[in-house]
This record gives sequence, structure tokens and C-alpha cells, in this order.
Amino acid sequence: MAERATITLTDMAHGGAAVGFWQGQAVFVPLAIPGEVVTVALSPGRGHSLQGRLLEVVQASPERVSPKCPYFGACGGCHWQHIAYSAQLAFKERIVANLLQRIGGQAEPPMRPILGMAEPWAYRNRVQLRLDREGHIGFYAQASHTVVPVETCAITHPFVWSLRDSLDVDFSGLRRIVLRAGLRTHQQMVIFEGRGALPPVLEVTAPVSCLYLSDRGELTVMAGSSALFEMVEGRPFQISGPSFFQNNTEQVERLVSVVRGYLDLQPGETLLDAYCGVGTLAFSVGRADTPIIAIEGSPWAVRDAEANAWRILGGEAEVMLIEAPVEEALPALDRPYEAAILDPPRGGCEPAVIEAIGRQRPRRLVYVSCDPASLARDVARLAAHGYRLESVQPVDMFPQTYHIETVALLRRI
Repeated sequence: MAERATITLTDMAHGGAAVGFWQGQAVFVPLAIPGEVVTVALSPGRGHSLQGRLLEVVQASPERVSPKCPYFGACGGCHWQHIAYSAQLAFKERIVANLLQRIGGQAEPPMRPILGMAEPWAYRNRVQLRLDREGHIGFYAQASHTVVPVETCAITHPFVWSLRDSLDVDFSGLRRIVLRAGLRTHQQMVIFEGRGALPPVLEVTAPVSCLYLSDRGELTVMAGSSALFEMVEGRPFQISGPSFFQNNTEQVERLVSVVRGYLDLQPGETLLDAYCGVGTLAFSVGRADTPIIAIEGSPWAVRDAEANAWRILGGEAEVMLIEAPVEEALPALDRPYEAAILDPPRGGCEPAVIEAIGRQRPRRLVYVSCDPASLARDVARLAAHGYRLESVQPVDMFPQTYHIETVALLRRI
């Protein structure tokens, strides 16, 4: 039987668990809140830490609220529905600042107040559904590959979730179902991901695009189109089924506004957009007279970016689009640029990217991060190449979860 302990929680860790101490060891407790006294079942954690499974809240935080979703605590999609939204925002600010201090070497990080949502529910424009062995549809449980069947989702937009309600799946080779929508264009898409090259037999009676993505990466259009459109600041962006686009349509416009202000592009300056995706950031903040170098590894996103550059900036715009991994393309780039957007995946920039930036010496960097730990690491690496962190703007793209989007401005000294 696991050892039980009653502890006082003192902080919130990146990863969503509250932290306390037991006999000198840190204990990480999911579903708890700093300031609470809790009873937990102890088990070994990472390194010298312990994991605490919450058994009882002996003394609750005033920030504890009733979760909106009946699956919260079992489903792994949300981590913080038990915390008042104002407190969620405060925790996210503190986590970013602490990581920039501890990992990024910033004694006093230049933080701006986090940009939250007026209505932090029903915001997701894309969800990934899993299937259990009986064919029930749901999400993975917390820290597990066990599927929790669900009938509702409090953070998914109803226009997206309506696709879930219409699914009747009977296909043994199916691994995952992705639902996505253009919330402002009212376009819907279902992507079936399965084993083998042959798609399932499908009957479609609604105006929905249906795609099949094999485990070899081959895409078959079963109904509708291979792409949908979404509007950002009034501009239409094409997004193919496999392409990345931010999950929060409302907040992406605030993200674009922050990037635009940080870049402060001047006439004649060339802009680099590394990890450009479908071009959401560069083509939103750039102008027809802004030379743009865009690098992206996904062939689907590159095709979208080509179409979006023409549609948004016009045929006279100067856009160099490079289809390659950024860590391969950027070191070989021999064209100068004055400003750069770095929007890497969760793991941050590869060392070769940081080294290339250091050699090419752009004046301003805007780093868009979905993981504050990798952001802090890369801020320290960029500091070694002469870049000073000037401003940090968290944007809450993922309410009810511990995930944090952060925009950082770095300027060459």
C-alpha cells in the first residue's frame, strides 16, 4: 500500500501540478492548488521527487471551484478546471517568470500581464479523438493511453463538437479522428487517421470535408476539399487537413497583434519567419512591400503558405518560401534579414538554429513559444549570442489547461 501523507502545497509547477514537501522531498500533486492542505498517496516521481495522488482536500483554497465538465479528473484534456480562471492566469504568469529566472538567467524578467479570455470555454477549433477497443470515442486519460469515452467537451467549440455527435464509426483500422473547423467561415472537416492505405467506406450527407490519412502519410479526400479556410483579422487563411493552425481562433488575433507590435517592421526591412506553418504570423504582420523569407518543413503547410501569400499579400509581394526543416535551411541561408519570427514546436529551437541566428545577426527576434521551459532555455542561448530579452507577453491560448503561449521580444545588443 502506498504511503499516505498530509502536506501543505506551496507552489504551482510547470506541468499543472501543485507542489509541496514531505520529509525534504518535493511532492507533485495534480488536481490541487497552492495554499491547500491535502492528503495524498505517495509514489516515486522523477529524480528525487515524489508523485502525490490526491485523496482528500483537508483545507481548500478559496480559488477552488466546481469543474464544469463531468469528465474532469479522468479525461486528460484539461488540468485546471478546478481553479478559478483569474487564478489560472496568475499561475501562468508566475510560471513563465520563474522559468525565465531559473533557466533563462533573467533576474527580473520584463513581464507584461497575461492576455486572458473574456469567456474561457468552448474555444477549441480542433480536437483529436481516440478510440478504445470497443470503438468508443473519447480522449486519453491523464498521463495514460487509456481512452476515456466522452459525450461532451467544455473547451471545444460547439460547431466543432457537432461533428462528434454525427459520427458513427465502424472501421477496425482507425487510430484517431481529428475534428476541425473554420469558426468564422463555418467550414467543417473530419480527418480519419488509420492503418493501411485504403480509406473506410463513408456516407456523407452534410457539407463536411472528410479526409483519410494513412500511417504512411498519404492523404485521400473522401468528400469535400483537402483544406478549409479561417479568417484572421479579416484575412482568409487556407489550412490543409494535416497543417498546423492555432487551436484558439479568438486568441490568435491577439497573438498576431503582439507579434506585429514587437516586430515594428520598418520600410525595406526583410522578415524571416522560421517554422512559418501556413503563414499566419508573417502574412498577417507583413505588407506587400515587406520581403519575407519563410521556412517550413511540412509539405502540406508549404502549399497552404504559397496560396496564402498570393491571396493575402498579392502577386507583387516578394516571398521566398523554403520547404525544409529549419535546422537545415537556416544555417544555409545566405540572404540577410533585419527581423525574425521564431515559432518552434514544443521542444524549442535546435542548437543549429540558435547558432545560425547568432551568425546572421538580425536586429530583432520575436520568439513565439508554446512551452516556457524551452523558451527560457533558448533565451539563455540567444543571450550568449548578444541578444537581450526586452519584453515578455503571455497569451492564454489554452484556458483550463496548464499550457501557456508566450511571445518574447529579443533585441541584439
